[in-house]
Amino acid sequence: MANDQNPKSEPFSNAEKDPDDWTTGDEPMTGAQASYLKTLSEEAGEELDQRLSKAEASKRIDALQEKTGRGAN
Repeated sequence: MANDQNPKSEPFSNAEKDPDDWTTGDEPMTGAQASYLKTLSEEAGEELDQRLSKAEASKRIDALQEKTGRGAN
């Protein structure tokens, strides 16, 4: 008999997980985050804080995308 509950049938996306719950959220932001934040900060006319953690950077990206309209579908 086949197992109907295949955990891979509905993959979990980390992109949907709250940054406050990330196990690596306290680590320094990634290079990709820093680069994108630099672009968004310049577009929004705001300062870039280089000391953000991964989780803080993710939240800041969301806020700046909202402000600049970059994240809109």
